Amino acid sequence: MLKVGLTGGIASGKSVVGEMFVALGAHLIQADQIAHELMQPGHDVYKAVAEQFGLEILNPDGTVNRPKLAEAVFGKKNSKGESRIAELNRIVHPALIRRQEEWMNDIGKQDPHAVAIVEAALIFEAGADKGFDRITVVTCREEQRAERLAARLKIDAASAQREVERRMAAQWRDARKVKAADFVIDNSGSLDNTEQQVRELYRKLKDEASTRSTRTRTMRSRKGVRSEV
Repeated sequence: MLKVGLTGGIASGKSVVGEMFVALGAHLIQADQIAHELMQPGHDVYKAVAEQFGLEILNPDGTVNRPKLAEAVFGKKNSKGESRIAELNRIVHPALIRRQEEWMNDIGKQDPHAVAIVEAALIFEAGADKGFDRITVVTCREEQRAERLAARLKIDAASAQREVERRMAAQWRDARKVKAADFVIDNSGSLDNTEQQVRELYRKLKDEASTRSTRTRTMRSRKGVRSEV
């Protein structure tokens, strides 16, 4: 099994790339989906977030209002001058990373040859890259981010640009991610071009997953022989 991190800046298209990998046979989970589950009432993360950021981030039914939480943390600092997004990450990321690991290990038990992908925006920023065998970063041209976000959220260009700048303040720039990643998918062109890159990369990842699985079985077999002797 191969553990793969899929990351990229806001509106880079990593979710679209993730869907392409799934269509080819990869297993994928989104960190945002896990975080959403962890912030449901009853979880320790939910309790800590509510205590840290106040009841004003909650809906009338007690659930977390994600837009209000984003407004409370992005571009904001606490009384000590620390980024509020850093406060949020300290609460969420440890539990998030544990859940990701559990999911990948479960996939490996089900399918030793699997390519298990975690899609997450802040893999490097959270120091979670060490938990993956390979990291793939999705990139696009800077001017495309606001255009895509405006279309996705149905907001005007100026609002989209402000949101991009606010979110990117908490993320590594593409150039830094590219240097730290194993593979790069350039999503600045057509979807057909992106899909071709994904197909080529998936073949490499699948081959490596199979090789790792074979090597692991061989090592276990050898250990078994030695123990018997």
